[in-house]
Amino acid sequence: MILCAVDDLIFSIKISTAAKALGAEVFFERSTEQIVPRIREKMPTLVILDLNSAKLRPLDVIAQLKADSTLRNIPTLGYVSHVQTDVIVAARRAGIDEVLARSAFSEQLGQILAQRRPD
Repeated sequence: MILCAVDDLIFSIKISTAAKALGAEVFFERSTEQIVPRIREKMPTLVILDLNSAKLRPLDVIAQLKADSTLRNIPTLGYVSHVQTDVIVAARRAGIDEVLARSAFSEQLGQILAQRRPD
């Protein structure tokens, strides 16, 4: 199961549509206060974060996950506008595992979801 901390409607639809086509299980959490507790509850195989979301505070989420011994090994992937190098640097400092430009994320979405799908 993949947990998505995404509040952008267009990307939510892209992710949902791709997941449905692949039979991948995704869960969306849009409550800032519930992201980390939901990750702890569901123990996903991947956490996808919209690094451009001001509402969801993704950099705080990454820092919390990487500081928690039971959650730090859950892979994290964030997507961001390629021109926002400051956000990319900040996400890497917080400990994110992978950062993709929004366009690359869209292009690779099927592959990303397929890799995390249960056999």
